[in-house]
Amino acid sequence: MVIVIQCADRTGLVSAITAVLAANKLNIVSLREYVDQTENRFYMRLEVTEQFDAVLLETEFQQVLPAGALISINPSPNKKIVLLVTKEYHCLTDILVKNYFNSLGATVAAVIGNYPTLQDICRRFDIPFFLVSHENKEHATFESEITEVIQQYEPDYIVLAKFMRILSPDFVAGLPMRIINIHHSFLPAFIGANPYRKAFERGVKLIGATAHFVTNDLDEGPIITQQTIPVNHSQVTADMVKAGKEIETSVLAKALRLVFDDRVFVYRNKTVVFDW
Repeated sequence: MVIVIQCADRTGLVSAITAVLAANKLNIVSLREYVDQTENRFYMRLEVTEQFDAVLLETEFQQVLPAGALISINPSPNKKIVLLVTKEYHCLTDILVKNYFNSLGATVAAVIGNYPTLQDICRRFDIPFFLVSHENKEHATFESEITEVIQQYEPDYIVLAKFMRILSPDFVAGLPMRIINIHHSFLPAFIGANPYRKAFERGVKLIGATAHFVTNDLDEGPIITQQTIPVNHSQVTADMVKAGKEIETSVLAKALRLVFDDRVFVYRNKTVVFDW
């Protein structure tokens, strides 16, 4: 059983939480906790061996934790996700392979693409693909059609696996901290389109990728994880794009593992991540 807790910090929280578990004869096999002293915020993730009445346990925790505590007990071990894609295949295929071999930590319910480019690969993996074109449509109509498909599946998360369209504030507001994006730069550098060309023109010596939750501020949502790789003067934009695809795949895969395993806490525009 997994327990995740986020609340205002105060003295004795760890003792109070573990006392509740001990009183119910629940044995702790893993415990990670962190206090953000600047925000006076407490975070904890526990794993216990036995199963227990989640409603009763949450009630007991609420009695010993500060008001407004966020508590999740035994969240779904296998999340359901819907992917949004455009034309690039590298992130999508990595997710589909992991899904096929049951190593994703989630189930891919469907893929929505605004071009038919990736329909065949989804068919090969027996994953429903919905073509929702953005062409010759109002943006609101385009997003409404996407929303209709998403609502059929009631996913835990939406993953933008190289979905190259900007989502409106209304769309994002309907799925708060449930949309995960992979951006092809080491944010906050090179926000927006064509980051590899911008990196080449700037002459940087590192390029990277960032997985983050989507908010109304373009490419500025809470960061889940990032990685970089070195580049040099001999590499042109095309070389950076090729190298970047590999790191994008790796970064998104790691971010999804962390989120699906309930290791990511969001507070305001920052995250606390209990890595492996």
